[in-house]
Amino acid sequence: MEDDGSTGAEAGIRGLDLGEEWKASHEALAFMSDIEPAELLKCTFPDSLVTVSEGGRDLGRFTVTVEVARRVQQPCMLLHAQSQGAINDSPCGTTVTAYLTTDLEVLEEDYHEYVKLEGHSLDRRCHMVQRDGQMLIDKVTTVGEETTTESVSHPMSVLSGLVTEGSSLLLMRLIALRKTVPEHMTFISLDQGLRIIRTTFSELAPKQMEVGDETVEVFGVERIVYSVEDGPTTWQCYFLADGHMASRVQEELKADNALYLRQHPEIRALMSDFLQFLLLRKPEDVFQFAREYFLPFASRRPPAPSLEAPPH
Repeated sequence: MEDDGSTGAEAGIRGLDLGEEWKASHEALAFMSDIEPAELLKCTFPDSLVTVSEGGRDLGRFTVTVEVARRVQQPCMLLHAQSQGAINDSPCGTTVTAYLTTDLEVLEEDYHEYVKLEGHSLDRRCHMVQRDGQMLIDKVTTVGEETTTESVSHPMSVLSGLVTEGSSLLLMRLIALRKTVPEHMTFISLDQGLRIIRTTFSELAPKQMEVGDETVEVFGVERIVYSVEDGPTTWQCYFLADGHMASRVQEELKADNALYLRQHPEIRALMSDFLQFLLLRKPEDVFQFAREYFLPFASRRPPAPSLEAPPH
């Protein structure tokens, strides 16, 4: 693999919108530094539930386990989570295994995601590990028959308050046991392009849920991941008093949109080329420029059905 460490770090540290640097908030850093070992011990239990969309559609099954472990003779927390299901009848799933310090710093994490589409499948694997003051990240993506690899390194000094797919699950379990979310809980995370982005956690209004034969009040946490490529993705999780998850809901429209983009990777390439050409030319009439740019693509499409009324 080619080592694009310095370039990747510089690109990742800066938010792509305005060139600003994303950093975790003081409240987020304080939350992580104040975690007590006794709290973590209360989080060591298995959990499972059925994952549903906002519309109530069954998306599959989700399981997560947390236990105390050791990695290279260092005491740590070991988290393993797995989800399996289908979106638009296409099998998909994710698996994450993470070794975390007692303040949720990532020592090592493996992430695997797949979507099996007819004639066009996606498989994405990402491994990150701390070594010599750096977070080394290797990513392998297979789309159909094409495989691409990426290698990036970030200095740990810029990753304070990093929350990954693995550590976010333990973080929400801790929040649920405390039954409160401090204001301004903004952390940093990594998007699919391995760039540093922001992710926020906030408290949802309490609500009643049917659990077995009982009606109980559950505590809700909302996580928003501000991805550059796919836009914001929102997860809403509700927890029972003992920290077990009662429900986990992802925006249905966002999931469908993300799946469509995975099915058609040419969309991002097409839009990227258009935006680069647009910024190069800087036309006064953007609409006319767009019409002329995309006109050749229209000629490649099969003729559209006629809208004229058939002759009588």
